[in-house]
Amino acid sequence: MAENAKPTHAFAVAHGEAPPGHALRGAVVAIGNFDGVHRGHQAVIATARERAATLSRPAAALTFEPHPRSFFRPQEPLFRLTDARNKLRLLASTGLDGAIVLRFDAALAALSADEFVERILVGRLGVSGATIGFDFHFGANRTGSPDFLAAAGARHGFAVDIVPRFEDNGHRISSGPIRAALTNGQVVDAAEMLGFPWFVSGEVVHGDKRGRELGYPTANLRLDPTCALRHGIYAVRVDVGGRRYDGVANFGRRPMFDVGTVLLEVFLFDFSGDLYGQRIDVAFIDWIRPEMTFETVDGLVRRIDEDSRIARAALAKVPNAFPPVTPD
Repeated sequence: MAENAKPTHAFAVAHGEAPPGHALRGAVVAIGNFDGVHRGHQAVIATARERAATLSRPAAALTFEPHPRSFFRPQEPLFRLTDARNKLRLLASTGLDGAIVLRFDAALAALSADEFVERILVGRLGVSGATIGFDFHFGANRTGSPDFLAAAGARHGFAVDIVPRFEDNGHRISSGPIRAALTNGQVVDAAEMLGFPWFVSGEVVHGDKRGRELGYPTANLRLDPTCALRHGIYAVRVDVGGRRYDGVANFGRRPMFDVGTVLLEVFLFDFSGDLYGQRIDVAFIDWIRPEMTFETVDGLVRRIDEDSRIARAALAKVPNAFPPVTPD
């Protein structure tokens, strides 16, 4: 995916179905959860776009919300790489014509593989083609295999493409290893698998104003409680209404002043202004260090000075690194 890619066409979104006359009716659909829209997902999407071009049909993602794993195992928090909003923003950057978002609920989960094909793909969407990864399964008890879908497509008259395992230097690219990398603070490795820096979005909220007292006023975001990013200090790049700023961020509990709340605190270099209430994107470019405690506040400030120097140097090496999304 090209750095800073922007959609050059209208991106249509249909929730539930593509009704008669909808721009996505009859599309070639890339089917998947697409958490992260990583390089493996991008290969599936590119194949769908190629098929759509040969058929002169639109290409769309067919995805699910909430994530099926959250539906089946609600007691196990899922660290999502992208929330529903950011997933659509990333999908819009891939060149797709749109996305169809199906609500994953008990009714959808109960559909057999045959019913999913007949009711959803054929009945609701009238697909011209379907593209899936080699290990994608669907329908009740996951009985719908890639081979099953290929046979169903032949019966119902729509094309089916199965994309093989996507690897980089022998390592499979999938959402699980990306989550593991982020849990270890390995944001550079995560970016390599994603094809762009991992990022979060959120509304800037009021903090305890301690950063301002230290000479480092921060924009504070409360991330989803399931976020398992390693606590620590990062070099970040921030989008504020279409303008980019480099910065340094702390994600965690701030052990010197711990009040029990996990926050993302971002200090933007060369910025002055009020961000409260604004929604911003924060891309994680490099890891600097874990959270620490210091004997004095002066010691903390000296360390922040050094963190800022390290962050500036890391960011200077990748001046254009940012996820391929337009301002939210």
